Amino acid sequence: MITAKAARRTALTVTAALLLPLFAAVPAAADTHDRKADNKPQKHPNPPAVMSTVGGAQLGKPGTQVSLGAGAPVLPKDLSGRSWLVADAESGAVLAAHNAHWRLPPASTLKMLFADTLLPKLPKEATHLVTEAELSEVGTNSSLVGVKEDLTYTVNDLWLGVFLRSGNDAVHVLSAMNGGIPKTVQDMQAHAEELQALDTRVMSPDGYDAAGQVSSAYDLTLIARNGMQKKDFRDYAATVRAKFPGEMDGAKRDTFEIQNTNRLLTGDYGVAPYQGIAGVKNGNTTHAGSTFTGVAERNGKVLLVTVMNPDSGESQAVYKETARLLDWGFAATGKVTPVGELVPPRSAKLKEAGGGAGPDKHGSQARPVGIAKDESSGGVGIALAIIGGVLMALAAGVFVVNRRWPSARG
Repeated sequence: MITAKAARRTALTVTAALLLPLFAAVPAAADTHDRKADNKPQKHPNPPAVMSTVGGAQLGKPGTQVSLGAGAPVLPKDLSGRSWLVADAESGAVLAAHNAHWRLPPASTLKMLFADTLLPKLPKEATHLVTEAELSEVGTNSSLVGVKEDLTYTVNDLWLGVFLRSGNDAVHVLSAMNGGIPKTVQDMQAHAEELQALDTRVMSPDGYDAAGQVSSAYDLTLIARNGMQKKDFRDYAATVRAKFPGEMDGAKRDTFEIQNTNRLLTGDYGVAPYQGIAGVKNGNTTHAGSTFTGVAERNGKVLLVTVMNPDSGESQAVYKETARLLDWGFAATGKVTPVGELVPPRSAKLKEAGGGAGPDKHGSQARPVGIAKDESSGGVGIALAIIGGVLMALAAGVFVVNRRWPSARG
């Protein structure tokens, strides 16, 4: 016979089990915003009342920020992301945003920061013999590309594994080549601060759920924009499929095909390929939900969109909401007043380009668009090199946005 006391204890246990996923779905830092006035948990947590104002005061406000002009289309109605942002990749103007600086778990979109930090440090033709220790701390149920211990890989192989398959095993090996996980985390954090991605806190190099690890739609867009200045970053982000080294078969090394998990590139799982898409990175974990940052070109305009944790229940919602925001952004260009801007890196200095129009109100120097064939992709696509927007003197030269159509390797 069940006593009243035992029944109450059972009921409490069941209630706790039902509520646990709601608390686990958001970082501890956001817990104070996850309750209604009556202290009961709510399905849709509220953004913080006060957020960062990097990029403009309006971006620090909760809710949707947009300033529609004459003839501008209204924003799509079916948007459920906790945070999103639409930006002009050239000028850095933020066309619209929703909770832009809300610090949320980033999942594997954090690999954009990992790549932007380490790509210049590791020659892609270098080889590395993988050890058991380098793979020992890869998180349970991580996304993997299939790196094996006691086999040798080039840095190029490993980057393909990171960008196409979001392979945490490849991330851990590259981190080992950089001096280890702690050093890589430190390097990434320093680079985020240099970029003024100040919402970002790095605890793991691969984006695997970790206490205190957060970023924002603003930061992820900022990081993607900086990454797209690097040719290798652009090439990897736009690659649809490639051959990856497998096991040794006698004296011969087997290979297997890997395909990019960015559904707007591949068109998988009921998502149509997005016209003009050229990257960048997707992610999905228990705490982060689905996250995605994408870059696309249409009619000479390049846009960046980030969507974090949509909860509409729609299949592949993060891609579909990104596509809707890209469509809106292309239609709204020139018809909205920017609500903020993507700031330049701390070390960057605005550089006079000469011969062009003067800076606009966001400090952007207008420049013409240059179109050039991309020989490295074997004629698969066209690289539309934008020498414009914010031109900044970086350590390696001029800050530019380069676009390319997706390419297949191998």
